[in-house]
Amino acid sequence: MAYVNSGRGEDRAAASVASVAARGGGDGATGVNRPGVNLPALRSHNAALVLDLLRTADPDGISRLEVAERTGLTPQAVSKITARLRAEGLAAEAGRRASTGGKPRTVLRLVPEAGHAVGLHLDRDELTAVLCDLTGAVVARRRAPLDFGAGADPVVEAAAREVVELIRSAPAVIPGGQVGPLAPEQGGAGVGETGRLLGVGVALPGPLDHVRGVLHRVTGFPEWDGFPLRDALARRLGVPVAVDKDTNAAALRLAVADAADAGTGTGTGTGTGTGSFAYLHLGTGLGAGLVIGGALHRGARTGAGEFGHQVIQLDGPPCECGNRGCIEALCLAAVARGAVADAARVLGEGAANLAALLDIDLVLLGGRTVTAHEEPFVRGVGAVLDERARRKGPAAAVPVRLAPGGARVVAEGAAQLLLTPLFGRAEG
Repeated sequence: MAYVNSGRGEDRAAASVASVAARGGGDGATGVNRPGVNLPALRSHNAALVLDLLRTADPDGISRLEVAERTGLTPQAVSKITARLRAEGLAAEAGRRASTGGKPRTVLRLVPEAGHAVGLHLDRDELTAVLCDLTGAVVARRRAPLDFGAGADPVVEAAAREVVELIRSAPAVIPGGQVGPLAPEQGGAGVGETGRLLGVGVALPGPLDHVRGVLHRVTGFPEWDGFPLRDALARRLGVPVAVDKDTNAAALRLAVADAADAGTGTGTGTGTGTGSFAYLHLGTGLGAGLVIGGALHRGARTGAGEFGHQVIQLDGPPCECGNRGCIEALCLAAVARGAVADAARVLGEGAANLAALLDIDLVLLGGRTVTAHEEPFVRGVGAVLDERARRKGPAAAVPVRLAPGGARVVAEGAAQLLLTPLFGRAEG
């Protein structure tokens, strides 16, 4: 399974749902498989293990005995945890299953509508907002124009407005269209109240510091350097906020879907089951999200995946980053003059370099420029990777595919910034 690290912004989201499993005591673990923790202070960790199994279980649910076997928790601990999860409204009985001996086993399932998260994708010229339930399924969505160059205050206000309108558009999901604190210690009702909001995840072009939620010199928009977007939006909305790069958010969504596919067979992940891939996003800019060994790789300073600004032509056209001959500049220039095949070939050269450097299993393509020319980009990038593989000998070429999820993959990934901490997922 992919375990995805939460930075400080995400820690706040995790803290806001601590009431899910912070009460009670005596959770025990046998120390096998994915072991739970005996310490009372880490009871929420054990509950998160159970919640994650409920989330990734097949549609028919999972029994307490199966939960105990897969987590290494004792049956008694699982009974206590699942009782609390049911009391919180996060889990429910899904029927009974015949056993090999004795009485039928009660089967449990996650209650998807017990909580929701908003995902925001702030692109240079448009905003996409989605409201997702605990499984990541989209239950409401909005799109609106956005001028990222207008400056911090107008963009924060526009983002906050779209979040409020998104919540108001789903009164059956978020009772009363409320946007406000979740946890009891914050004056909220806790996650057990159906439909309450966990928070808002924001994905946008980098570079940035995802731990502090602070932007750096976003390519083409140096005026954003040092702006504390996470804290500004959290103050405006009164809910936890997490911030990350658009490419990381998309890669996170795909990695989480991969883990869920193993149990549900939904087919919304990468479909490889290998856990190492690169997501290349070509829209108004170019970047990469990297998942290595099932874990999202951000780097120590959220600098991993600045793929678009590797120089491949020393005397090439100037790029907004200050260099010349960057892949991003070459790709966008080719697309602008209608030479999509040239853009795909340039993107393919960068993808081949990345595949050789990291030995990844799959390259996924996304972003509005790719989706406007799907077949040429998949074919062109794949041709370069095929040619590289032929030169190396018998090694198979790294496959190239369109990323599942379409235009919403970044926004859905932004929502996962709030959802993954609830399920105890942390980066390796």
